[in-house]
Amino acid sequence: MEMIGRYRITGRIGSGSFATVYQGQDDTLDVPVAVKVLADNWATNDDVRARFLAEARLLRRLSDERVVRVYDIGTTDRGQPYFVMDLANGGSLEQLRKRMAPPGLALRLAAEAARALEVLHRNQLVHRDVTPGNILLTNTPTGVRVMLADLGVAKSLLDEYRDTMTAGTPAYMALEQANSTQLDQRSDIYSLACVTYALLTGRPPFPVKTLAELLSRNHSIGPAAIAAQIGAPELLDQVMASALSPDPNRRPQTAAQFAEVLDRLADTLPGGESYQPRPISSSATATSLSSLPVAPPPMGSLISGGRQNSSLTPHSETPVSMLDNYIGRGRYQPKKAKESHSPWFYAWVTASAVLLLCATIFLTIYVLTN
Repeated sequence: MEMIGRYRITGRIGSGSFATVYQGQDDTLDVPVAVKVLADNWATNDDVRARFLAEARLLRRLSDERVVRVYDIGTTDRGQPYFVMDLANGGSLEQLRKRMAPPGLALRLAAEAARALEVLHRNQLVHRDVTPGNILLTNTPTGVRVMLADLGVAKSLLDEYRDTMTAGTPAYMALEQANSTQLDQRSDIYSLACVTYALLTGRPPFPVKTLAELLSRNHSIGPAAIAAQIGAPELLDQVMASALSPDPNRRPQTAAQFAEVLDRLADTLPGGESYQPRPISSSATATSLSSLPVAPPPMGSLISGGRQNSSLTPHSETPVSMLDNYIGRGRYQPKKAKESHSPWFYAWVTASAVLLLCATIFLTIYVLTN
């Protein structure tokens, strides 16, 4: 039976480039938990370790039921940091995207995810990696609850410097994010609009897999209309076109506004009646909406015939780029490899050399004397 701290590991939920999430059981409190453990090969890297622990602190600070909560933090016997959090027993929106839920229910859950983002934004944070897989579902006695997870690349809106780190998933990433432009809460709203579109159709709005494809896409072409095929009002296409605009000023300016219009659409569609919207708790309203920073419009002259004049060199996702996304470009400097061998290796080399020398001398004498 494997243990991490006092937590009994009962299964593996999934793994990424830097960490693995396990399902566990807290036998002391008799509750199921999720345990996120930093990968063994990164545990000794100070930058990656600091980023991992920063995510735990962010999640701990945000005490709202729409954001995954952290209960404990520690280090394994192998020196790997870990933190313990809510277990989402209902999977994620990624599984729901593949199953194609009724459109009304999909919009309700997307609206709940928008309210989760509102919690983040009111706490002056942008998520930067809003995808179906990072929006979790958990079953409770009062119904399904939506929770936002994975703040590994989240960033404070209060940072005054221009962030040159490109983080996120290209298929769900706003243009200003790919351009490494100073971004704000509206970049998360774009990403959630991509998630909403994917829930309704089974795929993201634009067939983008890499940053190169995202940057070279003709951004004057908006998302394909979908209202008619799912029996929704034309307002849905208008909302998607607005929220997926390359210009942040054309999008809903807050996640709360986006949630409100999604709920309005859900009222008219099958499945919308199966989920009751819940207001954001007062504990999540520490920051007024008027104080949210507004980024300068990144568009206009940046778009020319659908091509981008970006200082970012397009590239496909590689292990190096994933590491840059996680801890910042150029911060990781691998140590020089040092060749080392056991004493037995050197003894074997020495013995082999002696035997070879003896054999050479013996053959030389044999040839000369015969």
